[in-house]
Amino acid sequence: MLYRAVRPLLFALDPETAHGLSLKSLDVLARLGAASLLASPAPRLPVRVMGLDFPNPVGLAAGLDKNGEHIDGLAALGFGFLEIGAVTPRPQPGNPKPRLFRVPEAEALINRLGFNNDGVDALAENVRRSHYRGILGVNVGKNFDTPNERAAEDYVACLRKVYPRASFVTANVSSPNTTDLRALQDPGHFDELIAALATERDALAKRYGNRVPLAVKIAPDIDDAGIEAIADRVAARGIDAVIATNTTVSREGVGLPASREQGGLSGAPLKALATAVVAKLRRALPASVAIIGVGGIASASDAREKLDAGANLVQLYTALVYRGPSLVGEIVRGLAPPGRVR
Repeated sequence: MLYRAVRPLLFALDPETAHGLSLKSLDVLARLGAASLLASPAPRLPVRVMGLDFPNPVGLAAGLDKNGEHIDGLAALGFGFLEIGAVTPRPQPGNPKPRLFRVPEAEALINRLGFNNDGVDALAENVRRSHYRGILGVNVGKNFDTPNERAAEDYVACLRKVYPRASFVTANVSSPNTTDLRALQDPGHFDELIAALATERDALAKRYGNRVPLAVKIAPDIDDAGIEAIADRVAARGIDAVIATNTTVSREGVGLPASREQGGLSGAPLKALATAVVAKLRRALPASVAIIGVGGIASASDAREKLDAGANLVQLYTALVYRGPSLVGEIVRGLAPPGRVR
């Protein structure tokens, strides 16, 4: 109810300004123990994926909290897990503003943020200071000026920094807002990258006595051959999960002026495309490799579609902007079989 009342005020602001204000307000409410004003607690709906025990299968997608500055506030909304980032080895400002756009008629967002973040050292310190002890994923990428031939160095550097405090680490090779980043999904680059990450993960597992799962996040705009090639390499290199999907560069079915803005489109128009990628991955991957479905989830039925298509977990982002934080608990309750909610 509270979010419904304040949403018109937030939508009167520039989207990036509203984003920052919302997160700071959430932090204040969480510190005061008043997060229940925004969302009722989500029921337990436990699931074991990637060797980790999730209290429920509904997570926060990467991109909302790039620097891990708002972990405790976001945790109060009832997510089964959080994913922060994307983070790069060195701080970078991202693309020029304006770079975030609402498409309310389609319940969508377009962003061309460009991996704006304070760098991996700042994120690691924010995680250290947080009180959250749930499952935390960290999404990592490369700096914009690192050539793809040296991209693995950036991803490995981030993995080393976040390994001691991450529950899982995701290699983001699919943002459309860093020049040529999606070329890292091409077979040669992709295999080199995930091989380097898997080798480093094995070394870190011995050092820390703890094997942290690795995931890769892919685009929805890959053809069937590309999906099969990724699935083959993921299985061969011992990657634990694929996150499907990132935002799309397609504007199919969104005939609105705002959709002409460059960047990745998320929200309702992405739902069917992302679900189709989940289904194709499930057919191509062994059951031991998890799939995290993300894209256009705004209800329990949307989440169920992703799970029925083969996802083990789901993530939200854009729908929170339009539906509000109470959506998390609503989806978890809607996924629970009769008698399972507690």
